[in-house]
Amino acid sequence: MLRNLLDNAERHAASRTTVTLAVSTGQAVLTVTDDGAGIPEPDRERVFDRFVRLDEARTRDRGGSGLGLAIAREIAREHGGTLKIAPSDVGAVLVATIPQAGQ
Repeated sequence: MLRNLLDNAERHAASRTTVTLAVSTGQAVLTVTDDGAGIPEPDRERVFDRFVRLDEARTRDRGGSGLGLAIAREIAREHGGTLKIAPSDVGAVLVATIPQAGQ
């Protein structure tokens, strides 16, 4: 999951990717942020569908099959967690939550 999120952020970042890990109410919260063009609000759920590549991603043609975020979300779900896109004024912010072990 982390590899897919980092690959996605690196592919779309203008110059910077940030990764944070925190614990909140029994959940590990992993946030991956990039400073790229971001994900338009109407597409924030659609990007988790298999083989979806937004127009901006296709024109940059720097790889990617449109499977990375779909796989990352499935991994999060298989571990009892979630993967969502948080609102952001700049770039994309992907937030994965996974229950802590023993919780």
